[in-house]
Amino acid sequence: MSTAIFYASSTGNTEEVAEKIADKLGITDSFNITNNQKDIEKINNFDKVILATSTWGDGDLQDDWDESWEDFKQIDFSNKTVALVALGDQDGYDDTFVNSLGTMYEQVVEQGANVIGFTSTSGYDFEESTAVKDDKFVGLVIDEDNQDDLTDERIENWIEDIKSEIL
Repeated sequence: MSTAIFYASSTGNTEEVAEKIADKLGITDSFNITNNQKDIEKINNFDKVILATSTWGDGDLQDDWDESWEDFKQIDFSNKTVALVALGDQDGYDDTFVNSLGTMYEQVVEQGANVIGFTSTSGYDFEESTAVKDDKFVGLVIDEDNQDDLTDERIENWIEDIKSEIL
């Protein structure tokens, strides 16, 4: 089976990041659940998936992920390799920075996923985040609001770390 990326985007930033990742990895199966929440069920068709979300409010999942959450919780991740991506604003929400990533991580782990792609918290300035385990983020973290100049470099470095396991 091939690899797919699933994302939802309210402002277009998560979509742009997901498309960059898909292009750089050569992933042709890309699903925007904002357009069709039933696409979430297609996760079942892949052994390897990248899941991308933005963070809203005080650390909440993006609305389309939130609305699909009950269906998402029914997916069996026990034989899947999962890489996670989240966007957030470390200046405006430094006490809940990318908590959506922590929420998604906890859920896929509970459902048996093998999660890859942990990244360093170095270079970020925040108080708290549920997305940090053992001093690392549980996935790729992008801050388009305050550090958009670092986005491409962060994507490149992350892809180098995961490509042997995700392709």
